[in-house]
Amino acid sequence: MTFNDEWAQLKSEARDRQAAQMRLNAAAPDPGGSGSGANADLVVHQDDLGKVGNEAFKVHGELQKQADIAGAGMSKGGVGSTAQAAAELQGRNFSAGDELYTTLEVWTSQVKTVLQMCAHISNHLDYSKKWHAEDEAEIAASLRRRNGSAVSASEIAKYVK
Repeated sequence: MTFNDEWAQLKSEARDRQAAQMRLNAAAPDPGGSGSGANADLVVHQDDLGKVGNEAFKVHGELQKQADIAGAGMSKGGVGSTAQAAAELQGRNFSAGDELYTTLEVWTSQVKTVLQMCAHISNHLDYSKKWHAEDEAEIAASLRRRNGSAVSASEIAKYVK
């Protein structure tokens, strides 16, 4: 095979490989309306946010009551039963006492993290609902004429151009 024949074959194979590759410069519009156009905005209803925030609040309350192994079975001195068991094991020279303390610390830390996340979700959604409601009221007020009638869509379009 000559150099020119081999070169032509390599170019042809490269072209075939390139044609088989997929290039994606833009996503095709979704026929369901979620791709582009008038329905491109994210829509979340106040009821949806309220339900998520409420569930986060419930999870926070239940987790706080039921996952507190540090405070479970608390003695008069304020020491929970798990910490009491760890101290008893340590006092009898069992290495499991130290491990039980470590387990208690890790568990407590992780429960606090989950509690903080639930509180953050609940509080943030409450704040978001209030903030967006205020924005909506402000926008609605600014899109009214002095006499209170709504501004037409064609008039709004003048500001966009």
